[in-house]
Amino acid sequence: MATFELGAGRTSTAVRHRTVEELWYVVGGRGEMWRSRGGTETVTDLEPGVCLAIPLGTAFQYRNPGPEPLVVIAATMPPWPGESEAEAVPGYPAWDADPGRVPA
Repeated sequence: MATFELGAGRTSTAVRHRTVEELWYVVGGRGEMWRSRGGTETVTDLEPGVCLAIPLGTAFQYRNPGPEPLVVIAATMPPWPGESEAEAVPGYPAWDADPGRVPA
C-alpha cells in the first residue's frame, strides 16, 4: 500500500502492470484515469472519495489538469515487485505524457 501524488498539470505515461492488480482511493485533488482492457476504454473522473480498480493487464494513464496535487492511496496485490512491473504501452497515450513519468 502506498500514497502518491501527481503534481498540478502533470500526466503519467500509459502503462500496463505485468503481474499485479491495484485498488486506488483518491484522497485529494482532481484528475482523470483512462483505462483500456479487452477492447473497452473508459475515462473516470478522479476526486476525493473515488475508489477504482486496475485489473491485471489493464492499460491505464492518469492526469491532473487542476491546480492542486492529485493524491491517491493505492493497494497492490500481490505486493509491488519493483520498477520493472509497469511496462509502457506503445501507441496508447490517451493524453500527451510528461517525459519519463511512470505511475507507481
